[in-house]
Amino acid sequence: MKSDQSMDQPIVFGAGDSSVVNPLHQKRPDSPVPSCVSMKSDQSMDRPIQFGAGDSSVVKDALQRLEINIEKTNRRRNEETEREEGSSAEQRPKHECEMEIVQYHKSLLQKKFQCLCEGISKQGNPTLLNEIYTDLYITEGGSGEVNDEHEVRQIEAASKRSVQYDTPVPCNDIFKPLPGQERNIRTVLTKGVAGIGKTISVQKFILDWAEEKANQDVHFILPLPFRELNLIKDKTLSMMDLIHHFFSDITDFSIFSEKFKLLFIFDGLDECRIPLHLQSNHKCSEVTEQTTVSAFLTNLIKGNLLPSSFLWITSRPAAASQIPPECVDRVTEVRGFNDPQKEEYFRKRVSDEDLANRTITHLKSSRSLYIMCHIPIFCWIAATVLEKILGETEGGEIPKTLTQMYTHFLIIQTHIKKKYTQREETDGGMIIKLGKLAFQQLQKGNLIFYEEDLQECGIDITEVSVYSGVCTQIFR
Repeated sequence: MKSDQSMDQPIVFGAGDSSVVNPLHQKRPDSPVPSCVSMKSDQSMDRPIQFGAGDSSVVKDALQRLEINIEKTNRRRNEETEREEGSSAEQRPKHECEMEIVQYHKSLLQKKFQCLCEGISKQGNPTLLNEIYTDLYITEGGSGEVNDEHEVRQIEAASKRSVQYDTPVPCNDIFKPLPGQERNIRTVLTKGVAGIGKTISVQKFILDWAEEKANQDVHFILPLPFRELNLIKDKTLSMMDLIHHFFSDITDFSIFSEKFKLLFIFDGLDECRIPLHLQSNHKCSEVTEQTTVSAFLTNLIKGNLLPSSFLWITSRPAAASQIPPECVDRVTEVRGFNDPQKEEYFRKRVSDEDLANRTITHLKSSRSLYIMCHIPIFCWIAATVLEKILGETEGGEIPKTLTQMYTHFLIIQTHIKKKYTQREETDGGMIIKLGKLAFQQLQKGNLIFYEEDLQECGIDITEVSVYSGVCTQIFR
């Protein structure tokens, strides 16, 4: 830059001689001033550095400093990238992993419970639960007293009971307070006689959750039937081991944290062979503690273990008293089918409309049969028998009594048995043994049979387990 003093005076355009306007006519100054930009000749430039011809320490130092700076910059960038990726690995993948575990668990339960668990499935063509399921009549409350009357008598009494004062509870809403109720419901006890639909209700509840139709506030449903718990009743293990034993897909035991809502379903308390010492069992509050299955059950029920979890227990009436009233927040009773639900079931179960109408008409003509249709499993028996008899061209004697209905059912089952097994023992021999078992246990007032009871009647439990048809259905 030039200073002001070194600059030429500015041209005055209106002050006389206009020759000064043209700078080409200006006189060159005697002593030239340096230009703002100048170029050096080759001779005036420094000689280029010869890297191989002398001391290159200056260049080496410069390059070394440059390399160090580049390395520091790269290291800093890598550290920032790692921090960002680490943060992403800790947050996003963990959340996604938890959701994947939940979805995978749902898919397994959906696959397990989507097919109907009643009767004998048609070979290669299982019945889907959603296609045939009929809503059951479930009410809140129920007597807390033990009813030792035979269950068939209880069924008849229930069919005469007035529904005027009943409080219906939809199956998917059993953990939801009724309007006007302000209470938290943690433990639900559902009662009902054999074959009334307790297990099917559980199955439908789980399937609706797995298909994301209801109760999506629950993260994990863990069905633990007493029938299966009996098989490990003598083992000592932790709660985490117990869950992993039944649900191998659950390997991340962070599900026991309070942010996850767990629902345990214990189906079939009447089948439980595990002693429930609710008063004497030691207190257990840690999922990692090694203890007995009995201690886990009692501490879950009492709320010492996983108090934020939810419990659903189903039982036949005679066994329901094992759970103290103070440990139960709601009691419900499965009352089976009312009259409209009976008809709905047969129209779903019997695909031919004309055959379904004839089946319903015949059942209504017999008071005892129509009362027994209060029980869903009897509806299945009746549909199995009448669909075959009414559907045959020749026809035959149509059963009008319970004895006739069961006789035809046994005949159908023995025919199924002959297709899949070859046994030396005649059908008549096995039926006589089963009749002896039923009569003896009826005299004793027993509703549940055990292995020693079968042995008294000459029935080998290992043999009848493969006796397709008759025994598999009765032992179910």
